[in-house]
Amino acid sequence: MKRLRTIIKIDEEKCDGCGQCVPACVESALQIIDGKACLVREQYCDGLGACLGECPQGAITIEEREAEQFDEAAVERHLAEQVADTAFQCPAAAPAAGCPGAVAFALDQPAADEHTVASQEDHPSPSGLANWPVQLSLVPVQAPYLQGARLLIAADCVPFAFADFHQRFLTGHVLLVGCPKLDDAEFYRDKLAQIFAANDIESVNVVHMEVPCCFGLVRLVQLALQDSGKQIPASVTKVGVRGEILETGQLGDLEA
Repeated sequence: MKRLRTIIKIDEEKCDGCGQCVPACVESALQIIDGKACLVREQYCDGLGACLGECPQGAITIEEREAEQFDEAAVERHLAEQVADTAFQCPAAAPAAGCPGAVAFALDQPAADEHTVASQEDHPSPSGLANWPVQLSLVPVQAPYLQGARLLIAADCVPFAFADFHQRFLTGHVLLVGCPKLDDAEFYRDKLAQIFAANDIESVNVVHMEVPCCFGLVRLVQLALQDSGKQIPASVTKVGVRGEILETGQLGDLEA
């Protein structure tokens, strides 16, 4: 039943799909769909506007209109379903936060016998790291290693989740890392646009985690490429929290 109440309004013209509003909504009422923030159901929005301050574009406002009433019980069911539907299920994890990526859980890990540990110590795998620094905030826009580089732009959780990160992704690439959720997204967008514009970048590969907020890194790269005016081949890889590759594709296949 609908009644007059306050509820959020999203301006699709202003929204750039950065995803910063998604983890800010404790009720998980927001999702990024086709590159835009969307209200999943009116029932899930309490109308308090915790997401407003997280939108760098000012695309979210509060309006008063007829809408479904906020339903706390429906929100609890929604959060429980989100956790159950993810690939990283944990029966003991309480869905206390809106972002599925914030759910705490343990991963099964095979035990390492003494022979395996000794072998790894005697013959460690070679590092594929070819540049320093690697944190996007610290990398100079015109660092010498950026000219002609094959860029690997990775969310900073990826190397911990994907065991073969150096061999599978890093070798032969220049690495830039950052967190689209905790770091300054607008700064990253501007920095990447400057890097793309100032250097003859050969290719870009974006590697991000499966949690929804991490897709913001893909959007940042996409927007930075548009801002730079450069046409650079760019691919995307999604990694699961259990260390598997879930999806690969081209950045141009995504909705702008």
